[in-house]
Amino acid sequence: MIASKFCSADWIKNIIKEDENAPFMENGNDFINDEKIEEILAKGRNPQKKKVREIIQKSLDIERLEPDETAALLNVQDLDLWQEIFQAAGEVKTRVYDNRIVTFAPLYLSNFCVNSCLYCAFRKENTKEVRRRLTLDEARKETEALVSLGHKRLIVVYGEHPLSDIDYIVDTIRTIYEIKIKPVRNNPAPAVRGDAVGGGISNGLKARASSNQIRRVNLNAAPMDIERLRLLKKAGIGTYQIFQETYHHSTYRKVHPAGIKANYTWRLYALHRAQEVGIDDVAIGVLFGLYDWRFEVMGLLYHAIDLEKYFGVGPHTISFPRLEPAANTPFIQQTKYRVCDEDFKKLIAVIRLSVPYTGMILTARESPEIRRGAIPLGITQTDASTRIGIGAYSDRYTEQEAEKQQFLLGDTRSLDEVIREFASNGYITSFCTAGYRCGRTGKCIMDLLKQGKERWFCKLNAVLTFKEYLLDFADKKTQRVGEEVIKEEIKQIESNLPEVLPRFRQYLKRIENGKRDLYF
Repeated sequence: MIASKFCSADWIKNIIKEDENAPFMENGNDFINDEKIEEILAKGRNPQKKKVREIIQKSLDIERLEPDETAALLNVQDLDLWQEIFQAAGEVKTRVYDNRIVTFAPLYLSNFCVNSCLYCAFRKENTKEVRRRLTLDEARKETEALVSLGHKRLIVVYGEHPLSDIDYIVDTIRTIYEIKIKPVRNNPAPAVRGDAVGGGISNGLKARASSNQIRRVNLNAAPMDIERLRLLKKAGIGTYQIFQETYHHSTYRKVHPAGIKANYTWRLYALHRAQEVGIDDVAIGVLFGLYDWRFEVMGLLYHAIDLEKYFGVGPHTISFPRLEPAANTPFIQQTKYRVCDEDFKKLIAVIRLSVPYTGMILTARESPEIRRGAIPLGITQTDASTRIGIGAYSDRYTEQEAEKQQFLLGDTRSLDEVIREFASNGYITSFCTAGYRCGRTGKCIMDLLKQGKERWFCKLNAVLTFKEYLLDFADKKTQRVGEEVIKEEIKQIESNLPEVLPRFRQYLKRIENGKRDLYF
């Protein structure tokens, strides 16, 4: 059965349904006009300081920028103005998302692929890649390994291939949600003296925690038609993430010479189709290094604008990975559009100001040093303890194996190391998934983010979920710095949310006594 599906040409022919794009296209054209973008970028050169500062203020008021405003920021040359942009990006993030960082882990389930992307180790022509698709039992073991580290969110990743079709995707997602395990360690966090809400356990004891599990499964997979998207929604996926890779039409054709992915518009409108069936948290991104980074930032903005036009809500998150080395993939060394570290910081800050209410994901492609410099520019999510080989979590790979993964990672630190660093810098790590289960998704959550209200829900839930992590998984060093962060967060809750304080205190005590998954 698997062999016949592997060879099925009919599967490939039946994937793309162009008529499903038609409702969103104007006169047969998509919303990315290459010439117009280049023209706006050219007109935005040499912006006046006064104009730039007015644009920055608009972002600080949590208003999305227009293309000409974003182009002006992208054209800034003055170093002092860039420092103002960097500072404003951090301030916008704090106003909308507070000081929290959400963590997750990627889980690669299959690397079979029918596409020919020049920059990807998974491309079908790469005979050096070791191909594998996890069985459901293997997917279960991977999930157990990730839950045992403390993770509550995953993004599951699949190659585009009949072996990882919609049935396999749905089956693996359901398998992941079924996993429930007790913490392997159960060390009590140290008490924080003088904390009226608790913040620690004064007698040094606590009850055995109830089960931990993955609470949200986000998805990075190929574009799908309406029928398959309905099955995804029924399976209970979280955010549906698809990167256009590059918005520049001719570059897109060049780097995607064959396969289903060669169809630009099928990919471009994938998230429109998802919104159409009610998957209201969608995520966009590009692979920086395929074309000019300024053009790609404009493409991301136009994508957000078009989603808002049809559905009243833009992307839930934006990602901005850079090209990284990959096994037997010479294109990566040949591209002339590599993004240097300084320009990388600039594009992050401009994206944050352009779409101020959207989450921003910085991945473990980047080194710890780059991530430290980028986090203050508006990052809201990052992965940790990342492994991208197929089966790499349960097989306990000690080194990266290039022929078994899509690219090489820059940061392979453990979740606990990353969390400890965040806490040392005053950030609270959040494992919260409450909003999705309370209906704060799509337009609802975007409205709350724009109004600055969601940050307070998130602060409460961040403390509760961080407390869970400290009790169940953190080592003693992380517990100590983590409890200090919680102490400061509680002071803010006491000052700004006195009406919910009794309930919050009760929840925190119940968590200390072993209860899990309490939220506002």
